[in-house]
Amino acid sequence: MPIANTIRPLTVAPQDIFTDNLATYAAEQRHFAGRHSLIGWLRVAVFLAGAGGAWWLFRHDENLVAFGWLLGAYVIFMLVMRWHGRVGYELRQRQLLRLINQEELDRLAGKLTGFDAGQRYQDPAHPYTADLDVFGPHSLFQLVSRATSRLGQDRLAVWLQAPAEVAELEPRQAAVAELAADLGWRQHWQARARQFPKQSDDPRPFLAWMHAPDFYQGRGWVLALLPVLPPLAILGIAAWLTGSSGWLAAVPVLLMYAVNYRFRQERDEVFERCMDMYDVLRAYRDQLRHLEQRESAAPRLVALRQVLLAHGAPASAYVGRLAGIAQNFSLRWSTLAGFFANNLLMWDFFWMWRLERWKRQLGGRLEPWLEVVAEVEALGSLAAVQYAHPDWAVPALVAAPLTFEATALAHPLIFSAGRVANDFATAGPGHTGLVTGSNMSGKTTFLRTIGVNAVLALAGGPVCAAALRIGPLQLFTAMRTQDNLAESTSSFYAELKRLRQLLDLTAAGQPVFYLLDEILKGTNSRDRHDGARGLIRQLHRRPASGLVSTHDLELGDLAGELPGFVTNYSFNSDIVGDEIRFDYRLTPGLCREFNASKLMQLMGIELGR
Repeated sequence: MPIANTIRPLTVAPQDIFTDNLATYAAEQRHFAGRHSLIGWLRVAVFLAGAGGAWWLFRHDENLVAFGWLLGAYVIFMLVMRWHGRVGYELRQRQLLRLINQEELDRLAGKLTGFDAGQRYQDPAHPYTADLDVFGPHSLFQLVSRATSRLGQDRLAVWLQAPAEVAELEPRQAAVAELAADLGWRQHWQARARQFPKQSDDPRPFLAWMHAPDFYQGRGWVLALLPVLPPLAILGIAAWLTGSSGWLAAVPVLLMYAVNYRFRQERDEVFERCMDMYDVLRAYRDQLRHLEQRESAAPRLVALRQVLLAHGAPASAYVGRLAGIAQNFSLRWSTLAGFFANNLLMWDFFWMWRLERWKRQLGGRLEPWLEVVAEVEALGSLAAVQYAHPDWAVPALVAAPLTFEATALAHPLIFSAGRVANDFATAGPGHTGLVTGSNMSGKTTFLRTIGVNAVLALAGGPVCAAALRIGPLQLFTAMRTQDNLAESTSSFYAELKRLRQLLDLTAAGQPVFYLLDEILKGTNSRDRHDGARGLIRQLHRRPASGLVSTHDLELGDLAGELPGFVTNYSFNSDIVGDEIRFDYRLTPGLCREFNASKLMQLMGIELGR
């Protein structure tokens, strides 16, 4: 079946494409469901014909013909069963593609609850992720991540946690742009991996185990028994059935049982490792094959594909072979089959030998292949955002540190139709924007808007803006400092520790872009004012720039003390009768008036006169 809507027409809205895909894949799903059901009945018919025909032939003493009939029926049954499996795969693929397009519509509507929130990546000590909702409920990670593997999710999380250099971002942007145009390929990439229920399990324990010493290291005698004991046991059983002594079979069988019992823990560990990774390996095999078949133009994608094709056969073939080895240990799921296979054929030991031979030949290449998938998943996630939001800008990268010049910048996690965008520009070190404003006027949201778009830009993705020029910077925020009872830390002391972290960063010479919301709010107004003024002066002398929101209008005097380096901005509101109206527009200058008194009155608090 053709891939639906491979290249998006520029004149069609992404929402319409996703909606059309839902209908397309629903029709294909019904088609494959009908074929799957029909072939299922064909399997039943072949089985009944084989059994019934053999029974009739045996009853009429046509034994040779009956055996031939059974063999032919078995071959036909296996072919039909494989056909049934292929159609079942296509059916599940269409089900998953429908789900993926519905997920895209949910993201456009701001319904992020059902997506992985990346809670495992949350770190209160990180310079910015906790304050900017990079991870957690209703987070940037939920909006962006389409990664299905654990390594892919980790790679995307690292990109969101650590700004990349311009030299790395440029090829990343080119790769994102190429993948953004190829919707069908990206969605089939996701669906192929999601065919396997446990494909998101972490492969790193398996990778570490693959570097552990081999079982057969120092146990060559066990390997020497592999070609000896099973044939002796089979010949002994055959001899016993023809009237010879049973000891001919009993001795090799008992020896195999003893060896199996002696190394039962080692066999169990191999079994558990392989079963844990079976779905993961199959998912990687299918994704690698999908990537190997795709011709690319972006240099980074070309380089990644070359890693997969640099060793004779494609990487997917080697990983598929490893998945096949892992699958053979699944025979132990059947207690009876596992018992006879291990005590007649030394089944586990044979596949342990095959596994270790694969390790010796290709074990060192497995991790780089999986890292290729991880990077493509991260790139594909950013590409999906770029496709879904064609009105978002691809940032222009500049070499000058601490450059941030945005036009019509808005918060990507605000999904209302009335989302307000603002312009903002700063360049070079020593600059501080003081943002004053009344309560709920949008000061904190604006700081987060700048921060979260900087995170997207420095990960290689698009930004929620009409245009953005950005240079190298290390983002730092102080917005949600809280007390810690376990550490006997007050909220004020926690904020001081956070600001100490900022000063340490700037002392190290990094170009730091800071976003500080209502700093030193845990102390009295005089100390707060003096401390904020001193901090801004200190940061002015360091390789840092940023924004500070405050209710202290007196800090606005710094614009006169440090002309050209401190700029006053404000968010304002108007009180009309009993209604407070906000425009959420960034305005030059200090705030005109505050609304706390009116808000308290509206909440029923009687103010003293």
